[in-house]
Amino acid sequence: MQTLIVEDDDLMADLMETVVAGLQPGMRVVKAATLSEAVQRWQRDAPNLLVIDWNLPDGDGLQLVRAVRARDPDVPIVMITGRADRQSILTAAHYHINGYITKPFKVEMLHSRLQALVATLAEPAVGDGDAGEALDTVLAEELENVIQMPARTDAAEILALMSRTEELSAGQLAERWRKDVALCTRLLEVANSSSFRRTGKPVGDVRDAIFLLGVGMALNYALAMALDVAARFQDGHLRALAHDYLAQSERVAAEAQRIALALGKRRASVYYTAGLLSRIGELAVLKVMDQHVRQGHAVTEEEARIGLQDWAQPYGNKLKVQWHLPLELRQMIGAVHYLPRENLTQDRIIMRAAGLLADEGEPVDECRRLLRLLGLEEWLGDRGTGAGTQND
Repeated sequence: MQTLIVEDDDLMADLMETVVAGLQPGMRVVKAATLSEAVQRWQRDAPNLLVIDWNLPDGDGLQLVRAVRARDPDVPIVMITGRADRQSILTAAHYHINGYITKPFKVEMLHSRLQALVATLAEPAVGDGDAGEALDTVLAEELENVIQMPARTDAAEILALMSRTEELSAGQLAERWRKDVALCTRLLEVANSSSFRRTGKPVGDVRDAIFLLGVGMALNYALAMALDVAARFQDGHLRALAHDYLAQSERVAAEAQRIALALGKRRASVYYTAGLLSRIGELAVLKVMDQHVRQGHAVTEEEARIGLQDWAQPYGNKLKVQWHLPLELRQMIGAVHYLPRENLTQDRIIMRAAGLLADEGEPVDECRRLLRLLGLEEWLGDRGTGAGTQND
């Protein structure tokens, strides 16, 4: 199923994308910021649902509604606009739209309205067929689409925080959400998208991302992800794999921050972020696999293993670019898995050492060598590292 969002405000469009992408497994979202772009995308893609703003830079959304209704009287259309007057509502209703939502809106209300609408459009599940071949095809196709990873946020918790918006700071939210990979990556993606368009400078820290977006908008994104009905894994094996990768990324993050603090780094939180993002490729692949299961296919343990082996790196690389992560942060994430011989920096050495320490096995020679390079020979304790006893 595909949804077209027509909205010229970048942050609002990204927020709506977050809500819509979580309405059901396999939802594809495309965005348009102008009337002309929206018309082109509608004619090319024939989306199943349209979410349209009224005021656009080169016209108004109602022009698109007229064009769509002239050819398709049934496709669902929802208008989301700042116009709340009776005449505007009646004018839009004349074209038999399926919903009219005024800004500012509550995320939970938008999610509820759209979810009820999408439920009437649910596509029938398909049979297993050649599941292995189908899975590889799906992974190749989904690499080009919006992927939201499984979030840990709880809707009730976010709503409680929203009642205290005025007293919360970006630092407090960053600390609270520091272990939620999906939410941290989404906030970085949106902040970087906005920052790039405004200043051309990327954001590499979750606290900075929240500060740029504002506490209120960050809470809206968190709530949208908490309401993502497709975020919880249906397949038990895939859920267990996701849990393991999340736990592994948290261990890397903790070790990276521990090393950074021991070396007196001023922004140790950046190292934590890099560690937390070290398994985004695997998590994204698992999310696509689970969507595949929800659509009526089967994914065996062997297929999951091969899929992760073949696609985790392409997904991870694509997401790092798509999210406009700073080059330095991308390199730190990559160093967790592989340390290049050229352009060797202390930051990369820290991340590679953290990745090796987080394996929880016997320390390898590479780990010992890197700790010596960092001047942390004292960490070579009982298991060869002693990292677990290093104080922050």
